[in-house]
Amino acid sequence: MIARFALLIGLVSTAQAGDRIHEITYPPLEAPGKLTLGVTYRLWVPESVEPLRGVIVHQHGCGTGACQGGYTAAEDLHWQALARKWNCALMGPSYHQVDGQNCRLWCDPRNGSAERFLQSLAEFAVVADRPELTSVPWCLWGHSGGAFWSSIMQALYPERIVAIWFRSGSAISYWQKGEIEAPEFPPASFTIPAMLNPGLKEKDDQRFRVAYDGALAMLDFYRPKGAPMGFAPDPRTAHECGDSRYLAIPFFDWCLERRLPASGATALRPIDMSSAWLADRETLKAVKASEYTGDATKAAWIPDAGFAPLWEEYVTTGAVSDSSVPPAPKTVVISVRPDGSALLTWSADADFESGIRHFNVYRDGKPFSPIPAEPKNPFGRPLFQGMSYHDTPVPAPALMELSIRASAVKGNFAVTTINSAGLESKPTEAIALP
Repeated sequence: MIARFALLIGLVSTAQAGDRIHEITYPPLEAPGKLTLGVTYRLWVPESVEPLRGVIVHQHGCGTGACQGGYTAAEDLHWQALARKWNCALMGPSYHQVDGQNCRLWCDPRNGSAERFLQSLAEFAVVADRPELTSVPWCLWGHSGGAFWSSIMQALYPERIVAIWFRSGSAISYWQKGEIEAPEFPPASFTIPAMLNPGLKEKDDQRFRVAYDGALAMLDFYRPKGAPMGFAPDPRTAHECGDSRYLAIPFFDWCLERRLPASGATALRPIDMSSAWLADRETLKAVKASEYTGDATKAAWIPDAGFAPLWEEYVTTGAVSDSSVPPAPKTVVISVRPDGSALLTWSADADFESGIRHFNVYRDGKPFSPIPAEPKNPFGRPLFQGMSYHDTPVPAPALMELSIRASAVKGNFAVTTINSAGLESKPTEAIALP
């Protein structure tokens, strides 16, 4: 169930107990320094009764299509798996930008979007009964204009940011050229672990090369100051997100484990740079920092020896392999209808490493039907929820259910999960409702 909010002339709430996704819509404001675009925030909250430890923000890019694509970000089962592991909320903002409007009206957070973001967290804190949302730290994932937004948030709120993933974008080229005002950088902004992730095909693209050049400019700006900033160009893509999630999710996982405040504390923990590896930005060859013979201030940071193989595989192939079996489906139920047909339903958590490709339904131990029959993703590995250019589920994704005609109901049914690496879980037997 989705709880919907509208802030038009005050907050109108239709939230109900047990809601998993909450929604707030704000209208545009016509006042200096205020956000002149409308925006919808959607927040997925895990069922845990323990206080939330953070918010993972999945911020879309510029343009009408990107704004529409961002609307489903909070529904993403794979990103929810990361959030659930660390007892975090997952936020998907969706700005109401139409074609022809200046993206910087929102992607520069100083134009009111930072204020709206903080306001939404305060509203969600009340409606979701999660008061800690006003103070917990954030992981920022940004694509294109969303990465532009994140790069300025890095300077404005460094004490609140666990880590940042910059997919094909940043604001640095624009403030260096004087097109926007350069932010001030407190010392804490140079302690945030971040990964720059342009598409390699952007490098020579007339429209999108600014994203690739901006990534290198960010390295040149941050690394001489000792910042833990990495560089992971995607060899398969241009500006689309491709399979970047298979490195972004383990990167945030690594950062959350080491940065979230210890029990009873409030401050983010610093990164231990003694475990770092360094990589040449041109050859993409990585070694332990102690063995790096080049100029370390120009090299890309890699978290440690455990993360290095994932990074090396990604910058070589554009994806990360997986050998882990996904978790089995939960609560598989078959309900017989009055006409003798039946509805098979289930729930499932995404495989943390590889998400969900599809489900297999079995009858009496034999294959009966895959759901969906042909999972699709034109930008990377096929996924159960589909996948957009913007690393978000397509609208109206497949459901975890199967309608069974009366002549086929007889037998024992079970369901398995297949992850995007093609590995299958153990079967979960269906329970028949009386």
